[in-house]
Amino acid sequence: MTSRAKVGRVVLCGIAAAWLAACADADPGAGATAPDDPAADVDPTARATGYTQTRYPIVLAHGMSGWKELFGVYEYFYGIPAELRAGGANVYVTSVSAFASSEARGEQLLQQIEYIAAASGAGKVHLIGHSQGGLDVRYVLAARPDLVASVTTVGTPHQGADLADWLLDHTSDGGFTRAVIDALGSALGFVLDILAGTDNPQDALAALAQVSSDGMAAFNHKYPAGLPSTYCGGGPASANGVRFYSWSGTSVITNFLDPSDGPLGIASLFASGQNDGLVGRCSSHFGQIIRDDYGLNHLDEVNQILGLVSIFESSPPSLFRAHANRLKTAGL
Repeated sequence: MTSRAKVGRVVLCGIAAAWLAACADADPGAGATAPDDPAADVDPTARATGYTQTRYPIVLAHGMSGWKELFGVYEYFYGIPAELRAGGANVYVTSVSAFASSEARGEQLLQQIEYIAAASGAGKVHLIGHSQGGLDVRYVLAARPDLVASVTTVGTPHQGADLADWLLDHTSDGGFTRAVIDALGSALGFVLDILAGTDNPQDALAALAQVSSDGMAAFNHKYPAGLPSTYCGGGPASANGVRFYSWSGTSVITNFLDPSDGPLGIASLFASGQNDGLVGRCSSHFGQIIRDDYGLNHLDEVNQILGLVSIFESSPPSLFRAHANRLKTAGL
């Protein structure tokens, strides 16, 4: 057996754990921070700075195996909502199934977006999705464009993820190994639901198929808005009044104190070209590309784990703050 195949077995047995921090309740009130929640309010002194005070609320959407908060305190977008609110932004964090297709997750997200748009009085929102969350927000854009002011994707595999392709190519449909993947993913999703206080259906194989090349080709055919017309090119900056943006990283081992760097390093062996450990640089392209080569890996992009990111790159919270200011400057 080749060393690459041996590594593949390790990844196959631990795929659910490898996606854990990378990439919940469909009840709108449970999934999103309600407008009367003190966490949604911004201190008047902070609001006066106005640096991140956009016209429309900012909605954050997590990736595969993600959550809103674990134990009610540990954030998927670690420290980012507070940074945005400190500059005046109105921020909502959503929660959907940890493992499911983006059409299923997108429907859960859409219910929350409808609630937020109405309850906030803004009528529209800025959607920012990390990893598979970027696909979920694209689904919402297609379903209800009237509710969307902008769509931003961060480290999203718009053209598919090589690791997903490898796993599907090296397992048999209905076979033992796929059953293991499905069982591990569903079990992980169940545990995350308990820790996050949510209760959502889980479908690990649907999630894996979603981010494969074939899965994304089908998804992109149905929901093409914002995509580049050529591989690795830039997409349109806007369409029908909705702005499109993306950014991603191309580093893998960024902080030796971060325990997630090791699994991402293994996963990166299956990715071709520059990548963040799970998503290729070109695959992340969508709309106006702010930058596609930050010194960040897939989890660094949302300031995980515990903010242990590269000391030689801009901090992830600062990237989100700068983007909020970008939206504000655009009158959004």
